[in-house]
Amino acid sequence: MYEVVRREGEEELEREPLSLLWSGISAGVVISLSLLGEAILRTYLPAASWAYLIENLGYSLGFIVVIVSRMQLFTENTLTTVLPLLEEFSRRAWFRTARLWAVVLGANVIGAFLIALFFAYSGAINEEFVPAILSLSEHATGMGAWEGFVKGIPAGVLVAAITWMRPEARASQVTIIMLFTWLIAAGDFTHIVAGSVEMAYLMVIGELAVAPAILDFFLPVLAGNIVGGTAIFSGLVYGQTRRDRKNHRPWRMPRRDTRR
Repeated sequence: MYEVVRREGEEELEREPLSLLWSGISAGVVISLSLLGEAILRTYLPAASWAYLIENLGYSLGFIVVIVSRMQLFTENTLTTVLPLLEEFSRRAWFRTARLWAVVLGANVIGAFLIALFFAYSGAINEEFVPAILSLSEHATGMGAWEGFVKGIPAGVLVAAITWMRPEARASQVTIIMLFTWLIAAGDFTHIVAGSVEMAYLMVIGELAVAPAILDFFLPVLAGNIVGGTAIFSGLVYGQTRRDRKNHRPWRMPRRDTRR
């Protein structure tokens, strides 16, 4: 599993920046299905104590499409591209990882703003869904910086766990993605890319200023996701496999005895 994820990270690090950019923009746009799915369910579900748990199933929609389609999602790269860095701790490796992170995160945010503009001004979104979209966006971005940071840590761990398990669970990967991302929403944890759609929506309609958006939401949540996905999950994965990988010898076919 470690080798599969590490090699996937190596492949991502070798991709052209322009390819990463378009894939990241696509992910930023498509992840908006999480906000839209939640808003639609909230609009139609009755006011009952169990409705919250059903409503949060909508949050999984964007993640399912993005991850299964192999679009570039920043929080997946906090695991895949870090394992190669841990194997080759050099200036070149640092540069490759930093470049990919910057391109993918920037592209995800661009995609989030594009879809936020579409939600706000295209007229494609039914008016009855707008109050739920607004309420969900205000809740996601309304917590303080420290709360956004600490709630970003479990979300980073959960997305990294999806990335780690996916190669060994191809037949059930949609179920894994749905359950773990549902847990992010139900646990009221914060995710930088899905949350960027909510942040962008409030910004384009004039409900959220730039400084609070960046300082109180974006940077703290980003830091929390990195701590969860990189410092915690990647560190644990690297540590628990290091001795086994160090002692591993490639398996070879035994030599045939050609003596007569």
